[in-house]
Amino acid sequence: MTYSSRHPQFFYTTAPLPCPYLPNRMERKVVTDLSGPDAEALHDRLSRAGFRRSHTIAYAPVCHGCNACVPIRIVVPQFQPDRTQRRIMRANAAIDGFDVPPHGTPEQFALFRRYQLARHSDGDMASMSFNDYRAMIEDTPINSFLIEFRSEEDQLIAVSLVDALIDGFSAVYSFFDPDLANRSLGGFAIMWLIEKARARGLPYVYLGYWIAESRKMSYKSRFQPAEILTRGLWRALPPTSTSP
Repeated sequence: MTYSSRHPQFFYTTAPLPCPYLPNRMERKVVTDLSGPDAEALHDRLSRAGFRRSHTIAYAPVCHGCNACVPIRIVVPQFQPDRTQRRIMRANAAIDGFDVPPHGTPEQFALFRRYQLARHSDGDMASMSFNDYRAMIEDTPINSFLIEFRSEEDQLIAVSLVDALIDGFSAVYSFFDPDLANRSLGGFAIMWLIEKARARGLPYVYLGYWIAESRKMSYKSRFQPAEILTRGLWRALPPTSTSP
């Protein structure tokens, strides 16, 4: 628990649950409430300390005997796409991204359901209802927004939920049309957000946790230069790194 001159900030530890990323491991989190008049400032501080947001809660892993989840952020001013990333940008050059308020719509949910059933059918999110989806999008005490990515035919093909920070953007969650997997829309959405941050003079895009041992999460180290949070300090991640 920490104190400010206004009110105390309480932190709690969750009960152990099976890790969703690595087999035969248990996950625990430290969580705190973000609601209240100081939510924006608190969220900024916690993001720089490696926390993530879900609804009105900020959380960080505190797993016994495991430090596989490493906070990672892209250094925007120095980012240059590699050959593969340039190919992805060219392949999706006709796609437009639009900032919209954080309000869940039936169109978004239909795409979200298709994505979950095709990519994560065994996960908890696959059973989410429309109301659950709306809560994930709309329950935010801070400045959050959606990016809707649309084809030339105005078809919704990808969505990103983003939190605005004082020093950048935090990519909270993205999903895309599973029939267009060969377009690498997840990577395209990240690079689109990088360019949005660059245009606003913001130095970082926060990608959450990099997990070198997880195929689902190891891709984040491909966006270079990047920094990881280790022992309380943000340090450069070598381009060839495979572990923290």
